[in-house]
Amino acid sequence: MGIENITLGGGCFWCTEAVLKRIDGVLSVTSGYAGGTKANPTYEEVCTGETGHAEVIQVTYDPAKLGYDDILDVFWQAHDPTTLNRQGADVGTQYRSVVFWHDPGQRATAQQVIAELEKERVFDRPIVTQVVPYSGFYPAEGYHQDYYDRNREQPYCQLVISPKITKLRKLYAARLKAVAK
Repeated sequence: MGIENITLGGGCFWCTEAVLKRIDGVLSVTSGYAGGTKANPTYEEVCTGETGHAEVIQVTYDPAKLGYDDILDVFWQAHDPTTLNRQGADVGTQYRSVVFWHDPGQRATAQQVIAELEKERVFDRPIVTQVVPYSGFYPAEGYHQDYYDRNREQPYCQLVISPKITKLRKLYAARLKAVAK
């Protein structure tokens, strides 16, 4: 088995990037845009909501160390999959909860996991996460990459992202990279 990719949108890509990059088996996480109609969109264009793109992360991982369903498990905890086109104060289709599947196996697994979460009533409201085919990925501008690690003192990082990292450490301590613990 070689490396694989998963593309996820869970609101602000700074948040999901900061969480997923700390999981053992994740080789890289790149913030970017997917799901829209404009080639090579800019952050400013995506923010208008007119490109159709979502803020996403593309995760490259080693399936020998980490399963696709394991990444989805962390993803559900890193954002609220029950709010339509919104994460906290961020509102618009660019902040939608979405799984872009790269192959039919990923689609089936994502749909199965969502069905199980709904059956178990893990969340108080229905899951609105879209499960749609992957059609391309555009990396975000350089200043968006590793944003949390480069800007921890920023109020947004302290108030929004740091609590997600704390939650990650509590829920997934055994899955964290040694340097991330």
